[in-house]
Amino acid sequence: MNEGFIPTQLAHHNTDRLKRYKELLDFYYGRHWEGYAKRGEKRLTFNYAKVVIDKATSYLMSGITFTVEAVEDSDEARARAQRAERALYQVYEDNNLEQLDLETEIDCAILGNACFKVIWDTETKGVRINAPDIQGIYTWWLGDDTSRVWRIASRYNLTSDEAEILYKVKPKGKTANVVELWTAHDFELWLDNAQVEKKPNPYGFIPFVIYPNLREPKKFWGISDLPQIMEPQQELNRAMSQLEDRNIDSVSKAEQRGDAYLRQAEIESASGAIQIPPNCGQQLYDVIDVTDSRAGLSEAKKRVLGLTLVYNPRHGEYGERLLLGAV
Repeated sequence: MNEGFIPTQLAHHNTDRLKRYKELLDFYYGRHWEGYAKRGEKRLTFNYAKVVIDKATSYLMSGITFTVEAVEDSDEARARAQRAERALYQVYEDNNLEQLDLETEIDCAILGNACFKVIWDTETKGVRINAPDIQGIYTWWLGDDTSRVWRIASRYNLTSDEAEILYKVKPKGKTANVVELWTAHDFELWLDNAQVEKKPNPYGFIPFVIYPNLREPKKFWGISDLPQIMEPQQELNRAMSQLEDRNIDSVSKAEQRGDAYLRQAEIESASGAIQIPPNCGQQLYDVIDVTDSRAGLSEAKKRVLGLTLVYNPRHGEYGERLLLGAV
C-alpha cells in the first residue's frame, strides 16, 4: 500500500495547512504587525489573544474525570468496570495526562487540531501516550470520506544520540529527520530519507487520535479559535499605538512634539481637514481663509464640507474638526 512513498513527498503535502499553522502561531506569540515599522512609527502589541486562549483552555480542562459503567447489572460486570476504571486512572497518572491534555487543548485552540499517539511500551509493559506536534502529522483518507483515514505519517527530528538509543541507528549528522509511516497493516521507519525498518503493524490499527477544535463540514482539519480574535486584537494594537506620550519633561521634548504636530497639521491640510477650537458660528459650506506659514498656506480659500465636534476625555478638551474642499 505504501509502494513508491518517500519522505520528501511530505514537503508538498498539506502546504496550505502548514502555512496557516505558522501564521496562527506567529499571532499567538505576539507577532501581530506585518512588514517593518516606518521611521518614527510606534508599534505596541498587547497580546490578549494569548491570554484569552490560555485562560479559556485552563478553565475548560479543570476538574476532568471519567467513569466506566458496567455493561450489565451483575457483581462480576461491576467489578470488571471498576478494574477498567482503575487502569484508566493509572494510565492517566503514569503519562501525566493532566498536563498533556492542557497542552494539546491549547494547540487545538490555536491551530484548530491536536493529536495523541497511544502505543504499548514493551520495556515498562504499560501504555505510553504522547502528543506529537500536529505540524508534523500528515493524513490520507479514502475518496471524499474523511472519516476513513488509511495512512498517517509522523515527521520529527532527533539528535544523533536519541536516534541511536531509540532505533539502534547512528545517523551521519548531529541530527536526524525521522518519519514514521503507519497503516492498519504496516509500519515503516525512515531516517534521513532512508528506510531502516518495515514490519507488520503490531496493533492492527493506526495508533493516532487526531481531533479538531471545531469540525467544518466535509473537511478533515478543524477550525482555529484565533481568527475571531485577530481583528479586534489588531485594532486594539493600532489604537494603543496612537496614544500620546505625556511624559514631556524638557523644552527639547516639547519642541520635538510641537514639530510633530506641525508635520501632522501639514498632512491634514494637504488632505483637506484641520482641527480648530470650537466655533459656534461655523456653518457648513462657509468659505474660510486658512493661513499657516509653516504649512505653506496664506489666505488659502477652502469650503467647509463637514463639521465634527471632538472631545478628548484624557485632557478634558473640546475641539472642532473641519473637512475642507475647494471653493
